[in-house]
Amino acid sequence: MLHVPNPGSRYLVAFDLRKLRVTETDVLIIGSGLAALRAAIEAARSCRVLIATKGALTESNSRYSQGGIAAALDEQDTLGSHIADTLNVGCGLCDEEAVRTVITEGADCVRELIAWGARFDRVGGKLLFAREGGHSRARVLHRGDQTGAELVETLARLCKQERHISIEEGVYGIDLLTRGGACIGALVHDGKKARAILASTTLLATGGAGQVYRETTNPSVATGDGIAMAYRAGAELVDMEFMQFHPTTLYLAGASRSLISEAVRGASGVLRDRHGRAFMKDYHPMGDLAPRDVVSRAMLRQMLATNDTQVYLDVTHIGKGEIKRQFPNLYEVCGRFGLDVSKDLIPVRPAAHYMVGGVRIDLNGRTSLPRLFAAGECAAAGFHGANRLASNSLLECLVVGRRAGRIAAVEEPLDGARELSFHGRFPAEGIDVEDLRNSLRSLMWRQVGIERDREMLEDAIERVTFWSSYVLRHGFTGPAGWELQNLLTLGLVMAKAALKREESRGVHYRSDFSKRDDARWQKRIIVHS
Repeated sequence: MLHVPNPGSRYLVAFDLRKLRVTETDVLIIGSGLAALRAAIEAARSCRVLIATKGALTESNSRYSQGGIAAALDEQDTLGSHIADTLNVGCGLCDEEAVRTVITEGADCVRELIAWGARFDRVGGKLLFAREGGHSRARVLHRGDQTGAELVETLARLCKQERHISIEEGVYGIDLLTRGGACIGALVHDGKKARAILASTTLLATGGAGQVYRETTNPSVATGDGIAMAYRAGAELVDMEFMQFHPTTLYLAGASRSLISEAVRGASGVLRDRHGRAFMKDYHPMGDLAPRDVVSRAMLRQMLATNDTQVYLDVTHIGKGEIKRQFPNLYEVCGRFGLDVSKDLIPVRPAAHYMVGGVRIDLNGRTSLPRLFAAGECAAAGFHGANRLASNSLLECLVVGRRAGRIAAVEEPLDGARELSFHGRFPAEGIDVEDLRNSLRSLMWRQVGIERDREMLEDAIERVTFWSSYVLRHGFTGPAGWELQNLLTLGLVMAKAALKREESRGVHYRSDFSKRDDARWQKRIIVHS
């Protein structure tokens, strides 16, 4: 157990429920990724559901998941093989019950998706399975390199058709409301003013926190709001030292850090250095299909060895037509910047991609705070261990989202009392939000990134603590300020968890403790405020 005192106040803004507009529902879902949508569909079978999301309904980390969804559906595959691969990549920290449950129920969830109209790549009418890093065989289903978008749009269509689901876009979740040690809903902002949504149960599905890093594949909405909200409300966090970095993101000046699916290497793409040398076999027997943490560190070391700022993905041997068919997004993005995939090497480097840790939950999405549930990337049930197996995350979203939606729908109604208020915020004056955000993201990338050590972590903690001392006591009036406060909160928690784990395991690599230490550290670090 790691105690990290909340460096700010319980709530980010002052409020009085008696003076706010109040909406009531049975289940409030904050977020709109795959876990949120699947939970909403399940809960709506028996109660009223309100989805509140700070962007558009289909704007989430899930949408940008290119790699696909792993499921043991091929007749040559087995659940046991998928379970074994997940446990192996999780580096001894997976919860075995969680792994068996998600993989077993996940196969049924994928079949359900197909029945609802989700389209996956096929050859001759049969599902086409790709192989990705860490998998012992091909079991990843794709829709080109836009699988996440296909699945999100499928479930969003169903949500829009369901009369018991209300959808509110452009609604920012500021804080969870608590009374008597239980969650009673959330304080939100609708773009004009704050209001409250009271609910018998609240489910966080707010996605990851990639924006805490300078280099990330995550969209701008991934600022870890739900994790920070839960932490301030008193819910336990876990595994916060484990941020997975995706090895291959497009690295061009002026270009967004576009994710290049791991399936490209599964289709025989090769990583090369500036001299054209394929180097991954030097670092791991699986070569270019080694687990992501291994590939990311190998790329960094090869960049240092060759005095370069990137390495290069070679797909020239695959052929332009095949790249355009299998990976249309990659083809389009490269073409936009003048790269011919049939002739040119693609410059790539790692970027923050997936938050393995988050709000601590059980397999039904229950958190340590009564009436609060969580699912998806903002939550952690122990399924991923210390390193997420490629394309397992969407599977977990479906399974835990379905389970959480079912259980959250049957909680007893609240009594409706509205006597809750908070006062005592200083107006935010003279704080350059953008400058502080950029400073934090650069610091996290340098010192709490792919490789860490005690000196770097202690310095990061000191700096973030100082910034927090004057930022977290102020009351901002819009999402930019609240996001900064959430990012500072999570940056501090992540750095302290990384400092506490004195070993290297999975995506957490300490150069001063470079070996895995099962005797002392084969355990999860639970964080509470």
